[in-house]
Amino acid sequence: MKKLTDLEIIDSILKGNHGDFSLLIDRYKNKAFSLLKRILNNEMDAEEALQDSFLKAFNSLNSFRRDSKFSTWFYRIVYNTGLTVAASKKRKIEKEMSSVDDHFDLSAEDDMVYATTDNAKEYIHEMINKLPVRHALVIILFYIDNMSLNEISQVMDISLVNTKVLLHRSRNALRDLLLKHNYQEVI
Repeated sequence: MKKLTDLEIIDSILKGNHGDFSLLIDRYKNKAFSLLKRILNNEMDAEEALQDSFLKAFNSLNSFRRDSKFSTWFYRIVYNTGLTVAASKKRKIEKEMSSVDDHFDLSAEDDMVYATTDNAKEYIHEMINKLPVRHALVIILFYIDNMSLNEISQVMDISLVNTKVLLHRSRNALRDLLLKHNYQEVI
């Protein structure tokens, strides 16, 4: 059986075969969910944002211009949805926590998390999660999801030059974080 391309599936959906959208969902749900989990740090919020992203994509499918890959277009929807949810969560938390004193020292707990992580890959992912969202996302999209710089610039809606600069700064921030926590890969 021939594997349909994204464009063939989209053409079918636009002709009225709405059930074919499930093919796109199956194809992109795992990477999109992973991206949203990184942005939101919460599986339930990520699941909800993923559903919103697919709904937005389905409702906007007729405006897909085909000047980029569907995956790039869709990941931009996912990225923007994740940022919107994260911003609203942050506003809600700030509102709830405005009366709480900020006198907690979490550095000891922070060191413990890294000291008990045996798996190097898991450790690196923990460190990536400590980076600011944009820095973490550019590293994830480039190294884990294997997206090109051009695709990342489209997803994040920034210029190619800014994408390169952001990736460079993100690498440096990750390196500094690893050095700060004395990361040494066991050989």
